[in-house]
Amino acid sequence: MEVRRSSRRRRTVSAYREGGRTIVLLPARMSAAEERRWVGVMLDKLAAQEDRRRPGDEELARRAERLSGRYLEGRARPSSVRWVTNQNTRWGSCTPAEGSIRLSHRLRGMPAYVVDYVLLHELAHLLVPGHGPDFWRLVARYDRTERARGFLEGVVAADRLPQPAGEAADDREGGEGPE
Repeated sequence: MEVRRSSRRRRTVSAYREGGRTIVLLPARMSAAEERRWVGVMLDKLAAQEDRRRPGDEELARRAERLSGRYLEGRARPSSVRWVTNQNTRWGSCTPAEGSIRLSHRLRGMPAYVVDYVLLHELAHLLVPGHGPDFWRLVARYDRTERARGFLEGVVAADRLPQPAGEAADDREGGEGPE
């Protein structure tokens, strides 16, 4: 994520995706506390917008098929691929015996290359259980593996940061400009 301050920007705050990055535009005069608050507000708004456009389970299954074809010679063929809301500590999971793959709803709103990485990771488990060298060789075929892993590590690290006093995530307002 990148925060850009502008002296021309007086009151409005905006956010958008640029490639694999999120850009938040703020007025230059905004305080650090206001910046933290508005970055959170705008990231939430951006995620909500993207959630409304996110593919459902059917599209996720087609995506898995494309990734398997491109990186795993089509050998990984899941019986089901779906979004789930009960995974708060994992990004995805796979049950090779059933051929099922589940991706955490927390991935919604993240860049496509990150979702693709997690999906490919789970597809690789259909072919190789565990996280041994053979497994990682399969996953490494995806050219954005390191970038996606770094993104996810950053999300985990950010989630562990203490929130500023009196600023719970549930209390954020949804306006588009500072008060």
